[in-house]
Amino acid sequence: MEGPQTPSARPGGGSGGIVTETRLAGSWPCASPVPLACRPPLCAFPARGPGLCVWSSADPEGQLLVLRGHRDPVTAVAFGNAGSPLLVCSASPDCVVTWRLDECREQALRAAPLLSLCVDEESQQLVAGCAEGQLCVCSLAESHRYRCVTRVDLRKQVESFRARMAGPRLCGWPEGSELPSADAPGRGDAVDATLPVLGLAPCDLAHLRGPDRGLSLPAVNARGLWVGSSTGSFVLNLVNFELEAVLLYEDFRHLSIQVAGSCAVTSSDDKAFCLLTSMFGGEAALLEVDLAALVRSQQRPLLTTPLSVLPSSCVSPTSPLCFGVAAERRARPGGHKRAAARGAVRDQPLVFHSSVRSSGYAAAPHAAAFSPKTAVKGDRGRSSGRRNTHQREEYPSEKSVPTTLRKQLAVPQGPAAVCCVQFSGDGRRLACGLANHVLLVFGVDLTGTPAVFSGHDGAVSTLDWSHDGRWLLSASQDGTLRLWSARSREAVLCLGRAVLAQPVRAAQFYYLDAFLLLSAGPELLLLKYRVDTRKDEMNRYKQRSGCSPVFRLPMAGAAEITCLSAVNEFYSHLVLAAGRNRAVEVFDLNAGRSAAMVAGAHTRPVHQICQNKGSPFATQQPQAYNLFATTAVGDGVRLWDLRTLRCERRFEGHPSRCYPCGLAFSPCGRLLASGAEDRHAYVYEMGSSTFSHRLSGHTDTVTTVAFSPSIPQLATATLDGKLQLFGAE
Repeated sequence: MEGPQTPSARPGGGSGGIVTETRLAGSWPCASPVPLACRPPLCAFPARGPGLCVWSSADPEGQLLVLRGHRDPVTAVAFGNAGSPLLVCSASPDCVVTWRLDECREQALRAAPLLSLCVDEESQQLVAGCAEGQLCVCSLAESHRYRCVTRVDLRKQVESFRARMAGPRLCGWPEGSELPSADAPGRGDAVDATLPVLGLAPCDLAHLRGPDRGLSLPAVNARGLWVGSSTGSFVLNLVNFELEAVLLYEDFRHLSIQVAGSCAVTSSDDKAFCLLTSMFGGEAALLEVDLAALVRSQQRPLLTTPLSVLPSSCVSPTSPLCFGVAAERRARPGGHKRAAARGAVRDQPLVFHSSVRSSGYAAAPHAAAFSPKTAVKGDRGRSSGRRNTHQREEYPSEKSVPTTLRKQLAVPQGPAAVCCVQFSGDGRRLACGLANHVLLVFGVDLTGTPAVFSGHDGAVSTLDWSHDGRWLLSASQDGTLRLWSARSREAVLCLGRAVLAQPVRAAQFYYLDAFLLLSAGPELLLLKYRVDTRKDEMNRYKQRSGCSPVFRLPMAGAAEITCLSAVNEFYSHLVLAAGRNRAVEVFDLNAGRSAAMVAGAHTRPVHQICQNKGSPFATQQPQAYNLFATTAVGDGVRLWDLRTLRCERRFEGHPSRCYPCGLAFSPCGRLLASGAEDRHAYVYEMGSSTFSHRLSGHTDTVTTVAFSPSIPQLATATLDGKLQLFGAE
C-alpha cells in the first residue's frame, strides 16, 4: 500500500458545462478491456504494474490512494455492498485481495516511514522502527499467525526510565557516574524531542548475569535489542518491553558527535559497536560500548531483606498475626467448651398461647442416649462408590487449555452486569456478584437453581470463599462488608459505616481463614472475627457475630487503595496492595510494616492484583508462587517477580481501554486469562507476550474470568449478565 498521490485536475473543459473532466491519471501499458468499478463517491481502476487506484469525488484535494499487494496486474475489481466497513475486492491471476479502505487510507495518511528492521531469531520476533520513534514488535511464530505483539513508544519509555532513575539511591547509581541523572543538562527539553529509530540490532542480555549478585538484573532467558536514535542509544528488553539502559550522547562530553544523522549498531557478547554520522557535518565516529557495565550501572539493587510468599521464618511474638493465633490458644479447651455447651440453657422459640405445658426455659434440654441402629442394611460397595464420587483427580500437567465453549447461561436475577466470579476451593461451586446487589452461587456445571444471597444496597464488587468453603465474604459499592453462611444463605456478620470510617473497596479471608483482610480508604485493615450462628428470638435482628481490629497500615502517601491480594491457601506473611498513585506496595504483616514499593507500576491506577496461588489439585515449583500479575485500564497486563520486584513480562493484545477487565491464573501457573472489551477472553502462556488463544462466544464486554481449581475449566462473565464455561477439548 502506497501513500496518497495527487492526480492532475481538469476543472474546465466541456461544452457549456454539460460535461466536465475532473480527474486525469497517468497512462499505463495499453490493455483492453481494463477492469473498472464505481460506487459513489468512489471509483477504482488498475494502476501501473500490480496495483489498484482508488479515487473519491468527495475528496476536495483529489488524492489518489494506491493499493499494493498483487504480484500480477489486476484483472477484476468490485466494491462491497455495505457502507461500513467499506470494502473493495481485487483479483489477479495469482490471488484475490479484499481491502478495507478506511484502514488503508488511515495508514497511508498517518503512518511514518520505516527506517529500520531487525529480526531476532531466538525470540522469533520482528521489530520495525519508524521516524516518529515508534517500534512495532511482531511475532514470527506460525502459531501466533504473525500478529503484532505490541507497539513501543520510545519517548515514553525514556520518560519512564528517567522516572525510575530520579528516585533516591535505591536506583543504584554509582557515585561520580557519568551516566544519566535527573539533573543532567537539557534533560527537560530532550524528553520532548522526537527520537527516530535509525538502527536496530539484537543483543544477548544473558551475559550480564556475572558474579555481582547485588543487582536486579534481567532474567536469564531475556532477549535485548539495541535501538539507535539521533540523541542516544537504548537497550530494550524484548520480554517486558522496557528499557534496561539509556546511553545519551550529551551525557558524554568527550564524544565528537552529539546529534546523529544515521546510526548502525552491532553487538557481540558483552560489547557493542555503534557507528554514527553527524547530522550537521561530514563526520563519522565509531563507539565501543561495554554493555555489561552500562546495564549494571543503571539497575536497581536487590532488596536487603528478600521477599517471598512462602515464609522463611516463624511468626514473631510481636507480630499482629501472632496476636490472633495467641487469642485462640488462650481460649478454653475444647472438651470444657463442649461440656458447657451441653449444660447451658439454649434459647427457645416464643409461644403466645393462653396455656402451655412446659416452656423448658429453666432446664437444659434432654439429650437422647445413644442407640445403635441394627436394622439398617449396609451396602458396603455402594457406600464406597458414593465416597469415590467426591474424590478429584490431580490437575492435568499437560497442555489442557479450556478453549471450547461448554455452556452459556443468562443469570436468573438479571439483566444485570456480572462484576466478579470465583470458584470455591474444591471447585464444586461458582459464586458471582451482580450489579443488582445480589450474590448467586451455582453448581460447577451451571445447572439447577442457584442459591441467592441478598442484602447489599449496591453492586457487589468483591467476593471471596473461605478456605474450608463454609463462608462467603462480599464487599459492595454501598461501602459495607458482609459475611455469609454458604449453607443457610444468611448474613452472619455485617460491617458498615458504624464500624468502618470509609467504604470497603476490597476484602478477603487471610491466614487460613484466621483474619479478614480489607481496605478502606488509604488503610489496610486486619480484623479478627468470630462467628456465632445461634438465634435469639428476642433479638433476632441483632447479630451475635462480631469482629475486632487487630492491625492497620496506611499506604505510602496516603493514597487510596484500589485493590489488594494475599494468599489464604497457606500461611503467608505478605500482602500486596495498589493505590491511586499507580504504585504497588508490599506489606509484611509479620514485621508490621511496609516491605517494598514499586512506583509507577502502570500508566494508570492498578485495578486488580492477581497472585499465582496454585491449587490443592496442582503442584508447582516453590519459586512460582512469587509471581503476580497486575492490570490497569489501557496498559495491559504485567507479570512481576516478588523476589526482584521487576516486571518480567508484558501481555498485550486484549483491548481494555475503558472498562476494568479482570484476570486469573490457572491452577498449574502456566496460563493467564484476561477479559476484554471486544467480546472475547484471551489466554496467555507464561513464555510468550502475545495471546495463545482468543475465546469467542460472548455477547458483551468480558468483565471477569476465573479458573476452576480442580479441572481445566474457565468461567467468564460479561457486562450483559451472562456466564460462560469453557472446557478443554
